[in-house]
Amino acid sequence: MSEQIRCSDVSLGYDGNVVTEKLNFTVNSGDYLCILGENGSGKSTLIKAILGLKPQMSGTLEWCGDVRSGEVGYLPQQTLVQRDFPASVREIVRSGCIAKCGLRPFCSRQEKKLAEDTMKQLGIEKLAGRCYRELSGGQQQRVLLARALCATRRILLLDEPVTALDPKAQLELYELIAKLNRDGITIIMVSHDINALKYATHVLHIGSHKQLFFGTRSAYAESSIGRELMRAERSEENG
Repeated sequence: MSEQIRCSDVSLGYDGNVVTEKLNFTVNSGDYLCILGENGSGKSTLIKAILGLKPQMSGTLEWCGDVRSGEVGYLPQQTLVQRDFPASVREIVRSGCIAKCGLRPFCSRQEKKLAEDTMKQLGIEKLAGRCYRELSGGQQQRVLLARALCATRRILLLDEPVTALDPKAQLELYELIAKLNRDGITIIMVSHDINALKYATHVLHIGSHKQLFFGTRSAYAESSIGRELMRAERSEENG
């Protein structure tokens, strides 16, 4: 496995105010990294830094080898307005090829084939002519995942991908993402859902203004912070 992202003593924030600091982690090809943390812990700021949209205040956050920030397929959290977007599924999936188009106003035949193949891969080829706004939440997430895959086959960054989905749709999406990971795509997932840990190889847990844990999933399960989170989750389910 080759190193793709290296984060060393990184501090992140806005307007001179530190949100989180001393972040240290690496992402290797084929990893499935789950990023945990409560609201306000700096997860969204870290996403922007990984995507190259926001510089860090200090430290080093770099891409390794031949990987570039533009090669990240991104599935963001959806707003209500975005869920109501009046475009066809095929149009949305093809929009993932925009970076490949350069100055060309239209997709090439090869890019159109990539979009069709990706829709088939994710089981949404029969939805290609449907309007996006008419789909269920689970179907919409598959469409956005297909768009992200058209952008890259190397790294996917997923921000709370199962939010607002019913349990069945959550499980189906998790299983689909896990299959993509088994096929060699690196996954970086931000989540509040402890069920996401089942599929991860590594965990990054960010607390208030600092990193609480980075390591393998098995090491996290044995750590004090991991046991505490799982105990709290079980109490909530039983209560």
